[in-house]
Amino acid sequence: MSSHQVLLLLLVGYIVFSIDKKQTYFPVPVVLVLLGLALALVPYFNDITISKELIFNVFLPALLFTSAYNFPLGYLRRNKWIITCLGTIGVLLTVIMLGVAIYFVSNIFIQMSFVAALLIASILTPTDPVSVVSILKKSLSDEKIADIVEGESLLNDGTSIVLFTIFLGMFVNETSFSISMFLGEFLFVSIGGVVLGVAFGWLMSKAVHYSKHRTYQVMLSVIVAYGSFYLGEWVGVSGVLTTVTAGMMLSWEFGKNIKEDHFRDSLDGFWNIVEPSVLALLFLLIGIQAADYLIFSEWTLAIIIFVLSLAVRWFVLTGITQIIPAWRSQFALKDSSLITWSGIKGSMSVALLMGFAAADGNDILISLTFAAVLLSLVIQSVGVFPLTKRLKG
Repeated sequence: MSSHQVLLLLLVGYIVFSIDKKQTYFPVPVVLVLLGLALALVPYFNDITISKELIFNVFLPALLFTSAYNFPLGYLRRNKWIITCLGTIGVLLTVIMLGVAIYFVSNIFIQMSFVAALLIASILTPTDPVSVVSILKKSLSDEKIADIVEGESLLNDGTSIVLFTIFLGMFVNETSFSISMFLGEFLFVSIGGVVLGVAFGWLMSKAVHYSKHRTYQVMLSVIVAYGSFYLGEWVGVSGVLTTVTAGMMLSWEFGKNIKEDHFRDSLDGFWNIVEPSVLALLFLLIGIQAADYLIFSEWTLAIIIFVLSLAVRWFVLTGITQIIPAWRSQFALKDSSLITWSGIKGSMSVALLMGFAAADGNDILISLTFAAVLLSLVIQSVGVFPLTKRLKG
């Protein structure tokens, strides 16, 4: 991908985001993805490809850090138990149940192993509510649902990538599913990522005192965002959880210790430019890349998998919130429906999918999953506002 192509894609993103400033409920990622599909037909963009390394090493650390750093810790404290439960136990249950459902349904159409079904489920489980959180906050008088959707996405990204890594190893090495091996690796990678993130975030928050210049402090935040991710991956734990935890830890330590009034303004000013720029490039590239995989014969199965992902997520959410008495009084069935619909698949799902493509290259499985991700991104993003008004009106 040349610098000229990057600039043209950024220009397209700038135009779309500028229009969105005037249209409050404009689903920006959907428009960017659809424009990317259209750009795939232009010969100038034929040589553009999106790889796992590009997403993981360039895009994800910035997006993860921005989301973690900007997520108000007060919201996390108020909803910590439901967010933690949905982002860990909820993800585990969703992947297992969705994997089982995909396995039995898919074998009516194509031959698919149980591990492959679990692998697809792990790709479709992480949520990317970048386009819906602002809509939810503007259309709901109570922002609790939006806070839960946003907080859950921070945790389920990390949990999903741990599950994906385990299932991908089983799929590529053609090993059978082992509960003991699965639990051991899952606990090591996830807990290790959290512990490393806390330590790294705390260390960097202390290092900032060596400079009082806000520009250098912003530079330090870049080191935290990318350094924590790379360090986690190098150690062998979850880089996603390391970055998310480091971002939250840095935010907490800065809020507690640093008294400079304009520090957060400088930090926000920098990352508020980085985030839409990265999102514009990422979603346009998703559209361009998706065009290569969307011409295939099993669209019926892809639609069924998309519907199953919604049904299983709703069932898990409803079960968790209705079983525990304290949550039963706080969450009605319509709340579960809204949280379910807001769990859009996006950048993390595509990143995992590209990792799958690089490791195996099974075109039919990649096409099925890509189609399900695209259906989620388009249908759920467009439908979230009318559904919100209908359920909460």
